Amino acid sequence: MMTVPKGKLIIIGGTVDRGSFSEHPVDLPKQLKFFEHGILKRITTEAVRQELSRIEIITTASNIPEEVGQEYVNAFSQLSVLNVKVLNIRTREEANAPENIERLRQADVVVMTGGDQLRLTSVLGGTAFHNLLMYKYENENFIVSGTSAGAAASSNNMIYQGSSSEALLKGEVKITGGLGFINNVIIDTHFVQRGRIGRLLYACASNPVNIGIGLGEDTGMLITEGQNMEAIGSGLVMLVDGTNMRNTNITDVEMGEPVSIENMTVHVMALGDQFDLKTKTLRIKKLC
Repeated sequence: MMTVPKGKLIIIGGTVDRGSFSEHPVDLPKQLKFFEHGILKRITTEAVRQELSRIEIITTASNIPEEVGQEYVNAFSQLSVLNVKVLNIRTREEANAPENIERLRQADVVVMTGGDQLRLTSVLGGTAFHNLLMYKYENENFIVSGTSAGAAASSNNMIYQGSSSEALLKGEVKITGGLGFINNVIIDTHFVQRGRIGRLLYACASNPVNIGIGLGEDTGMLITEGQNMEAIGSGLVMLVDGTNMRNTNITDVEMGEPVSIENMTVHVMALGDQFDLKTKTLRIKKLC
């Protein structure tokens, strides 16, 4: 992205316990509690009209869009945010439909739910809906937010497959293009709980221009001006920086063989800590 975006990007690692609530309808009310009192509240306060903002919940990634969408509506209502609608786009034709484009045009915030990030990118990518989403993010005081799959799909590069236990075997981690709201990062979710450090190490070793962002559950990152990142929520964020990587055998070993990496930098962030993507510096929040 060449220009400094006027919008804000809020990426969220997923919910507590069993991961993305979008695929586990039984525990939806319990799993949304952290949103109501933490991250959803922050989305509301950052929005241009706060409680009066118009919010569209994009449930494209989810297998159970009706249930997920309604739980978001209920959760926002606990914060007195009542202008919340669910936009369940399932096909590329719907992503180009004038009525859906008009709803996006009037929105102040979009929230992309969890589920399957490859479904999200294959349905929305390159459509009129995606184009307008990018325009509003770049040119308006607009919030793009995503949780789990919605977060993973937010960057220009996206992990869509890869075993945690075998992530450092060549070829195990699969990467494709994301929705492109932020460049030169790659995002993984449910990070601490599912032991996904190997996935980011591999992704950053294969292209060290990317900063890896590993979002724990109940944790998010607020990104402003395309580079200023602040950790939000109750969990941890891990950053993987390959800028100073000295060596790797990733191009030498055969597919399925272990990958070696020398001198990869890892940072750990908690609530209030900040990281500058341009200077690659971390500022830890001082306690009073």
